[in-house]
Amino acid sequence: MDAFTPFPPQWTKSATHALEFCCPTCHASSMEAQRVWINRQSPVLTEDYRKKWQEFYQCQCGKVWWAWSSDRPPSELTNRDRPPDL
Repeated sequence: MDAFTPFPPQWTKSATHALEFCCPTCHASSMEAQRVWINRQSPVLTEDYRKKWQEFYQCQCGKVWWAWSSDRPPSELTNRDRPPDL
């Protein structure tokens, strides 16, 4: 699986937009996906001039869905080295 190939894989053509950042059918997280492709060829600029991309996922249940990279929930790993706020 090459998530960064410049050309969309055939399996992405049936993707539906997920309103939450999970499979719209079985609610599995993106971490459980069987395949992933990120459309890095066509970024979109947000109001604050940040880039976001379409991320495509093929779920273990067979559903293919996509969501914006900016909608991805924060990672649990990002705050591991940071002390808790007091």
